[in-house]
Amino acid sequence: MADETIKTKKTKTPKPAKPAKPGSGSQVQSLSRALLLLERLAASDMGMSLTEVAGSLGLAPSTTHRLLNSLRSHDFVDVDEAQGLWSIGVNAFSIGNAYLKKRDYIAQARPFMKRLVAETGETSNLAILEKNSVVYVGQVESPQTMRMVVSLGNRSPLHASGVGKALLSAMPRRDAMDIIKKTGMVTFTGNTITSPNQFEQELNKIGQQGYSLDDEEQFEGLRCIAANIYNEHGEAVAGISISGPAVRVKWERIPMLSALVMDAAREVTKAIGGQVPALLKKANDG
Repeated sequence: MADETIKTKKTKTPKPAKPAKPGSGSQVQSLSRALLLLERLAASDMGMSLTEVAGSLGLAPSTTHRLLNSLRSHDFVDVDEAQGLWSIGVNAFSIGNAYLKKRDYIAQARPFMKRLVAETGETSNLAILEKNSVVYVGQVESPQTMRMVVSLGNRSPLHASGVGKALLSAMPRRDAMDIIKKTGMVTFTGNTITSPNQFEQELNKIGQQGYSLDDEEQFEGLRCIAANIYNEHGEAVAGISISGPAVRVKWERIPMLSALVMDAAREVTKAIGGQVPALLKKANDG
């Protein structure tokens, strides 16, 4: 390399190298890899070894180790030295939690979710529509030994979840069906709705009655009842639900349970300054 440099000087003096522009080549690649790394760790309940992280990203262990140490220096990841397992750090949690802070309805919904659990004995969830799937952003667990539990940030299919169907029912029907065509209608149980025509009828029914029912459509033995929370423009911004085993969420209890869920949804809507769409309010009052 030294000889080549001398030869170059004899023919032409090289121009000073320009400093890399922010966001250029290697910096963007490193940032992208770091974000993917955080996603992998966030999806792991028990943490991941260096080999597992590197393998999941298709990177060399040395490169992965440098990224991990860089993130660790800013408390975005942590490591259990004894077990050699890497996990999400406190700063990653703080940044993720900032998303919850900007969504007033998440904090406003919690007292009503607690009341739902007390009234029904079942787990209450809060979820939003994000990139053509349902994302859970809040939960109050049932005190029952057998109960539905989901990690915050987990996703569920729109066509086979109570909250997913509720949120789709509040959209223009063509838009909702376009989403369903894109995502497909995967069969999870014998009760999963897989016919677009039948699903459109289901959305119309939900719009009329004000609540949706997941009747063991995603998991056998699990039922979910959901209703929408609306903003000041009458747009559905989230869904509140209760979920529990079918042996407790029996058919004869659904009228009573659905009324409690709709009451909670209306009260959260009111608490955030929202308004229930006129047609839905008229149907419910009637």
